Amino acid sequence: MESTNSEEEVNEGQQQLKDKKVSWAKLGRVDSLNMEAGKVSSTQATHASKANWKTILSLAFQSVGVIYGDIGTSPLYVFSSVFSDKIEHKDDILGVFSLIIYTIMLVPMTKYVFIVLWANDNGDGGAFALYSLLCRYAKVSLIPNQQPEDRELSHYSLDIPSNHIKRAQRVRQTLEKSKFAKIFLVFLAILGTSMVIGDGVLTPCISVLSAVSGIKPLGQDAIMGISIAILIVLFSVQRLGTDKVGYAFAPAICIWFLFISGIGLYNLFKYDVTVLRAFNPMYIIHYFKRNGKKGWISLGGVFLCITGSEAMFADLGHFSVRSIQISFSCLVFPALLSAYCGQAAYLTKFPENVENTFYDSIPGPLYWPTFVVAVAAAIIASQAMISGTFSIVAQAQSVGCFPRVKVIHTSTKHGGQVYIPELNYFLMIACVLVTFSFKTTEKLGHAYGIAVVSAEIITTHMVTLVMLVIWKTRIWWITLFYAVYLTVESAYFSAQLTKFTQGGYLPIVFSIVLVIIMGTWHYVQKLRYQFELNNKVSSEYIRDLSNNPDIKRVPGIGLLYSELVQGIPPIFPHFVSNIPSVHSVIVLVSIKSIPISKVALQERFLFRHVEPREYKVFRCVVRLGYKDQLGDTMDFENQLVEQLSKFVRHEHYILEAHEQVVNREKTSRVHIEEDMQQQQQEVDSTTSPSTRSIQSNRSSSRIQMLHPNASGQDEIQFIEKAKEQGVFYLLAEAEVIAKQDSSFVKKGFINYGYNFLRKNFRQGEKVMAIPQTRLLRVGMTYEL
Repeated sequence: MESTNSEEEVNEGQQQLKDKKVSWAKLGRVDSLNMEAGKVSSTQATHASKANWKTILSLAFQSVGVIYGDIGTSPLYVFSSVFSDKIEHKDDILGVFSLIIYTIMLVPMTKYVFIVLWANDNGDGGAFALYSLLCRYAKVSLIPNQQPEDRELSHYSLDIPSNHIKRAQRVRQTLEKSKFAKIFLVFLAILGTSMVIGDGVLTPCISVLSAVSGIKPLGQDAIMGISIAILIVLFSVQRLGTDKVGYAFAPAICIWFLFISGIGLYNLFKYDVTVLRAFNPMYIIHYFKRNGKKGWISLGGVFLCITGSEAMFADLGHFSVRSIQISFSCLVFPALLSAYCGQAAYLTKFPENVENTFYDSIPGPLYWPTFVVAVAAAIIASQAMISGTFSIVAQAQSVGCFPRVKVIHTSTKHGGQVYIPELNYFLMIACVLVTFSFKTTEKLGHAYGIAVVSAEIITTHMVTLVMLVIWKTRIWWITLFYAVYLTVESAYFSAQLTKFTQGGYLPIVFSIVLVIIMGTWHYVQKLRYQFELNNKVSSEYIRDLSNNPDIKRVPGIGLLYSELVQGIPPIFPHFVSNIPSVHSVIVLVSIKSIPISKVALQERFLFRHVEPREYKVFRCVVRLGYKDQLGDTMDFENQLVEQLSKFVRHEHYILEAHEQVVNREKTSRVHIEEDMQQQQQEVDSTTSPSTRSIQSNRSSSRIQMLHPNASGQDEIQFIEKAKEQGVFYLLAEAEVIAKQDSSFVKKGFINYGYNFLRKNFRQGEKVMAIPQTRLLRVGMTYEL
């Protein structure tokens, strides 16, 4: 019996050592950190189980308060924007109402609720979410910092169907080979973000102005003044955060939808129930035949009925696909149709009141309650777009497409809720100026539509590309989606462009300025990264440094920041040459953006040991998703040291296991012969106590081989002691200039554009909240 147990122990030990040998083989492969070995993060974060219906319904309720304020307040100004002069034919009311019905059905209901929402990045939506999906599937990022280890992160892999693979592979290869395609994709992401920021400026203006216009006795200047005062108060309270925005605002928006749907049904049955004939799309055809070019131009006003559709996708990260589908289909969609039904019925009896249709159609006793709820709904609509603007700018900054700004997390429960002081004040000033300049909702509507429809066209293009190369949908479905929505949205866009000189130029100017800022920053960041990659330092430099007696070691941990994820950055020898001393532990830190929304904490830090090991120099890539933030300085330091200790412990374990495997291979034949002899002796005769003792010692020694000793504990204690002595930050003050032989355009972008942005936006230590007493800057010039 003892013989059997011993044999099982030996077999188990051999199997575990084989497993360790496989781990060593994985460890010893050529990796992405400049041909050196290290731990590969293979910890998989557990995926959340499917939410139950109680959770889904709770999220659906919260989404009402966050997402639908914009589209929900559109009945305030749609008919007045379409019939900016007067209603010449009563059937035109039915034609416009039919256009409104099918526009809502086709775009927010069909396109967004049932198609676009599924093109999410692990639950997150928006232009950068689509861009991140494409970057994960194909190497289309302009900054070439992809690493094989990144694909082992949780949520990185894509759930890809198996059909139509050859077509998708061809498209993927075309994208990866085409520099134009890479530039075009990042341009689409930047342009989409710029349009949403423009939407963030115009939504508060038109929503508040249209709501306040319900105060009939006041003149236009008074309405404008009250609107500006509300906007200033609205932006002043942004710093308080939007942690409870869902539960706080959802009741108000629900009341608003109940008001507009109830008033709409009342007007429908009171004035003209026959307007329901507009569900027949023939009225659309008759409308265009009757009005011709004028009807086409009026599409600019009709489009305002779906402003805010993009918010369903952009704010998806706070909720879920099912919750948004339920809230829109069961509440928002029927409420909007009821509201427009009632307004159309009212206009058939009182076409002369088209300038202020919404408030004129309210029954007398409900006028002031509706006005109060309308103002609250307008403020909520503004709040949703402001918060969304903060989120997308934070995402843009994380992928190197926006200058550094201070991002403040306002919620401990919801990572996507952020506040950016600089952007908040910019939006406030812009909103005040726009409201003061335009004064009326009619003029603002001309500008508003272009920003919204442009963002939707960009989403159509990017979702089509996702369907083509990632979903691998059948080609005729892709063609149908692209043809239908590009045709519809292009028609609306062309109608909006006819009002370019009447205010439509505003979002175009906004987007051009923002594209130049974001494009310049991203372009120079790409050149900086390429410079560091081409000038990285060989690992032999560290060996020479360790043998140099003139270099002193000072206590503490030194964190040298660089954007380089491969090799040793050129700033390190420059630092040593200026200050001939290094800390007892040096960590070369690189903050790297991963094209996913979030990276689990246990997978965030990727370490490598720079030889010689006893010199205590490490390289660390801190991998962040586009919705992750570094957080508090103290928390970051604790996380880094904790993960570094785990890496050291794991590395020692693997190294010792490897040595055991090597030693065991050398003596395996001798051990096998001894085991066979021992087993034969046990079969032939009774085992003596001395023999059992020898056998027990051998088994113990074999099992002992499976448990590494504490040789790595000394190094861990050394690191922890260094942390107690202080963590110090070494930042590169890299001045970038264009080479002398560069073109005039390149010199303009680098020497003037980029350096202007760098000097006028926050510096790295302010963004990371590094204490000045523990900061050391090192200057260096990069010629790009």
